[in-house]
Amino acid sequence: MGNPRGFLTVKRKTDGDRREQASRCMDCGIPFCHWACPVGNLIPEWNDLIYNRQWEKAVERLEATNNLPEITGRLCPAPCEYACVLSINDEAVTIRDDELAIVEAGFKNGWIVPRPPKKRTGKKVAVVGSGPAGLSCAAELNRLGHLVTVFEKDDRPGGLLRYGIPDKKLEKWILDRRLKIWEKEGVVFKAGIEIGQPADLLKDFDAVCWAVGAREPRDLKVPGRESEGIHFALDYLIRANRGEQKEARGKKVAVIGGGDTGADCVSVALDQGADSVVQLEILPQPPVSRDQTCPWPKFGRLYKTAHAKKLEQKWSVMTKEILKNGLRCVQVQLAGKHLKEIAGSEFEVEADLVILAMGFLRPPAPPEDKGIQVAGDARRGPSLIVWAIQEGRQAAEAIARVLSPVA
Repeated sequence: MGNPRGFLTVKRKTDGDRREQASRCMDCGIPFCHWACPVGNLIPEWNDLIYNRQWEKAVERLEATNNLPEITGRLCPAPCEYACVLSINDEAVTIRDDELAIVEAGFKNGWIVPRPPKKRTGKKVAVVGSGPAGLSCAAELNRLGHLVTVFEKDDRPGGLLRYGIPDKKLEKWILDRRLKIWEKEGVVFKAGIEIGQPADLLKDFDAVCWAVGAREPRDLKVPGRESEGIHFALDYLIRANRGEQKEARGKKVAVIGGGDTGADCVSVALDQGADSVVQLEILPQPPVSRDQTCPWPKFGRLYKTAHAKKLEQKWSVMTKEILKNGLRCVQVQLAGKHLKEIAGSEFEVEADLVILAMGFLRPPAPPEDKGIQVAGDARRGPSLIVWAIQEGRQAAEAIARVLSPVA
């Protein structure tokens, strides 16, 4: 490392000088950050390159493992930082911020440009789904010279990156910037087309990657579920991303679910002008720092303080019934692997709008076929964006072996 003792004098600052922050990468010998990153980002290498002002080489090393660093640099929960050796007794290196600085330097300086393959194999591949798994698979196969067509059932490519994530977390010009590069490299995008089964494409394509994601929401099966004003989180977020009416304006909103999707719904509801928002989570409040449930280098849930004035968070809460003007709930506690209701703890929550953000179900797997690869949430179930990228890259490798690409 350029400055192997930088971590002794420089403190973590997410808005600090990137070269100075990169100097905190401590030449630890065994880079657990690299181990924890699903795509295997070469973190110590590009931190060293930042410190030595070799930004163009840092871009090359970053793009060698990650097809969408401008996305993960904004959205990834950074399991790499949980595994940073420095985080054993100090604050982790600002890995995600360094990653974002590298890729944005690449765009700013013209180092990230279309690079179409010099030769084409003539083999045709269909990729169904244009989320991070499908996009990564398409980019890798196109780079090898195959003719790649990406099918998306929505009106524009991007999957949940486009319609499932609020603009304040991911402005859509960032996604479009990368899509334009891939289009110029030869990837064909066909939106507004829903494919029934992957096998339907094998008569026209040599291989198929099925990367449709996991969009079926987990439902709340309680009395009153058929009432008006109950919405699935993804439906609500899609309408918000399309710029449709501000459904939460002036309303008392209840968000059931404490994960990332629930947090996005809370953020959107507050931005839309909700009168108040209550977020309910069935699990206990996670710790604010590591405890015995989250030892280093494990990646786990940590509580991030909510500062919004109109937001109230309630933990260890089960919703028992949807009422005319709200919810009937009860406090619960963990008893082994099960939840037990606490006698006498029932209470009601006022709500005009209820958003169900309790996660998603794993979709049924398509029939296995030599020419079909399944990737992303469609294969492993709902997971992180960075895992979807790795899934897409692995699917591309498997397809490439079948198609015997030109070396």
